[in-house]
Amino acid sequence: MFKKLNPSIVLTALILLPVFVKGEVKVGFVQSDRIRTEYEDFKEAESQLQLEFQKVQFEYQEMLSQLDSLKETYETQRLMSSPEWRREKEQEISESESRIQTFQAIKVGPEGELYKRQTQMEYELLSKVKKAVDNVAISKGFDFIFDGSVSLLYGKPTFDVTDDVLHELRK
Repeated sequence: MFKKLNPSIVLTALILLPVFVKGEVKVGFVQSDRIRTEYEDFKEAESQLQLEFQKVQFEYQEMLSQLDSLKETYETQRLMSSPEWRREKEQEISESESRIQTFQAIKVGPEGELYKRQTQMEYELLSKVKKAVDNVAISKGFDFIFDGSVSLLYGKPTFDVTDDVLHELRK
């Protein structure tokens, strides 16, 4: 009859069983995607990150422009120049390419400043949201509040506490 039970379902059932046996369980949900779009701090963080990215993009374009200029100068003058001048320019081009690669890694790479800044801002905002959800859950007597944006296929609108969480965040 039962071939194989999903371990996460069994674990969830074992955790929730005592709660259901005890009595009524009050469950709610929030729509985190709606919180992201309606909570002003998320918009501000997005704008701030966009500005920082544009600054980095501008610096990067400037560096590329300088490199292109160096290469152009080298190409137009290399046949008429001394081997020493060519070596100097080749070295200068190589150093410029290296600076650009380092700049990219430091600013926008997986361990770069922009990534770290985005992660920090998200953590701070999600901590505020978590605190607001906790406050709503405690004040309204909820046992569980789920994120409806992730996996909720249907939720009775009376159990949607998104507006309450947004109100709590705006206090």
